[in-house]
Amino acid sequence: MENKQSTKEQSSKEVTSKVKNASEFGKVAVVYGGSSNERSVSLDSGAAVLQALQNQGVDATHFDPKHQDITELRQYDRVFNVLHGRGGEDGLLQGVLQWFDIPQTGSGILASALGMDKVRTKQLWQGCGLSTAPFSLLTADTDWQQVVNMLGLPLIIKPVHEGSSIGMTKVNNLDELPAAYATAVQCGDAVMAERWITGREFTIVIIDDEAYPVIRLEPADITNFYDFEAKYNRNDTSYYIPCGLSATDEKHLQELSLAAFRAVDAKGWGRIDAMQDEAGNFWLLEINTVPGMTSHSLVPMAAKARGMDFDALCWHILSQTV
Repeated sequence: MENKQSTKEQSSKEVTSKVKNASEFGKVAVVYGGSSNERSVSLDSGAAVLQALQNQGVDATHFDPKHQDITELRQYDRVFNVLHGRGGEDGLLQGVLQWFDIPQTGSGILASALGMDKVRTKQLWQGCGLSTAPFSLLTADTDWQQVVNMLGLPLIIKPVHEGSSIGMTKVNNLDELPAAYATAVQCGDAVMAERWITGREFTIVIIDDEAYPVIRLEPADITNFYDFEAKYNRNDTSYYIPCGLSATDEKHLQELSLAAFRAVDAKGWGRIDAMQDEAGNFWLLEINTVPGMTSHSLVPMAAKARGMDFDALCWHILSQTV
């Protein structure tokens, strides 16, 4: 993993948290693990967050819904949600906590449910006039040639309700489509094809309704995409801060991402993924309402560029619940 982050802090605006004493948080459940396909990532993210909070004197405890009864969360004053994927990022946990009247980090039921559904997110963005890559829903009876005629090649085939690039396949020719669909449908019935955008990939972290310095991602094999391996296991992906955009283009991308974030009613913190095609146009890909917090993760990277280390970042996100 190569991090081309500038040593110069990207912003002089200081990030301040309203909570000054750990005792104000009370008893905190850091919820991570769970039963989704992203369990392994959640375990890494959650452990890092838990350690960061405990380092600062917060009375924080690991809570894993896979092994504990969800009603036990009533014993806590607030929840730091690091439960990636289904069950934690799709509105289910958010609904339980809202019912229990327990403050929680991140977005509420609506934004979480929308954000976990790539198709409905894109439909909403289209309705708001925000540019997102053209797509089509797939079924076992889909006419593959018709999909290629509509979207062109290459394509990216995605499960609609998964994160972390799980089940995704890049398709370069018509013959590869059935196998790519078969891979994606293992993650659930809803599968989509999306036009492949050739160009540069960016991610935009949003905290407190502010877009942080944009990060450009460059997998070692630039003909491929930022897949699960590149995100969590490989060390040859490059990350660039500054991202290489002009100041005008970076500001435009930040504003586009903020509009996309607000459109799904997202709150607190999250991340928008986007592409810039070879003509210079930006295309929204998806939103992540419970982003990764591992050593490879992008939210801590963007926060560092704003002068905020990992411990301070976790404190700040938790303070949004007070």
